[in-house]
Amino acid sequence: MFVFIVNPVAGNGFARKTADQIRTCLDEKGVEYRLVYTEYPGHATELAAGAAADQACEAVISVGGDGTAFEVASGLLDSAVPFGIIPAGTGNDFIKTVAIPRKPMDALEFILSHKPRPVDVGSMNDKLFLNVCGTGFDVTVLDYTLAAKKYFRGILPYLIGLVRGIFHHTPAHVRFTADGKTQEKDVLICAVANGRFIGGGIAICPDASADDGKFDLVVVEDRKRWQIPYYLPGLLLGKVLSFKITTHYRCSEVEIISKGMRLNVDGEILPLDKAVFRIQPGKLMLYW
Repeated sequence: MFVFIVNPVAGNGFARKTADQIRTCLDEKGVEYRLVYTEYPGHATELAAGAAADQACEAVISVGGDGTAFEVASGLLDSAVPFGIIPAGTGNDFIKTVAIPRKPMDALEFILSHKPRPVDVGSMNDKLFLNVCGTGFDVTVLDYTLAAKKYFRGILPYLIGLVRGIFHHTPAHVRFTADGKTQEKDVLICAVANGRFIGGGIAICPDASADDGKFDLVVVEDRKRWQIPYYLPGLLLGKVLSFKITTHYRCSEVEIISKGMRLNVDGEILPLDKAVFRIQPGKLMLYW
């Protein structure tokens, strides 16, 4: 039996419509399944853990955006139950790294016709993440992106967030340690990545791979507000690693310390002063 966990508000209701299509398709194919719907933040994790405890469950599938996928993965972390993603949210960034089909019904067909493979996950202070964590300009942008997501899907909310973020940017002073080597500086972006994309398709860590057993740490030195627009075209085109102000590391463990830090963890903004990141190679079995 396949269990589909649907976030009915993801993608401004697109996930609910997708669930109806999934039901029709599976009924026609005679596939045994169960559709369940989330009701509050964190509910997908509870539902996934409950499904994984059922011996009849063959796989648990997320139907929603990156936040839903993150919650479902959290509920499956200590089980051997395979994990699938049907993209029906606003940004759907993690699927772009692992080449899951972008159209929901194509993703469903992929799950039904392929076997799951191991994929890396990251931990941040023992909290799971699948895609990218970061602090700095991208968190300011995310504040305004979340507001725009109420009205738009795809990359447009992030573009709106970028423009508004320029006028509200303040430098983030961080001390970061990558595999035992420490530096301290003001940063525009400090991103720890298992995946490549944020904001509906912006390649913040274009060299990242979700099955290499390593993080990609991308640090962009701070610039004044009026200088930021100069770097935006390169950022949007996935050329962040070519900036002279960018340093790129590949590492297994990262520590970031910054007083009053606001950290983006797969789209959730958390206030904290210290974050420790550790890679967990092949921790989940994913259809990809």
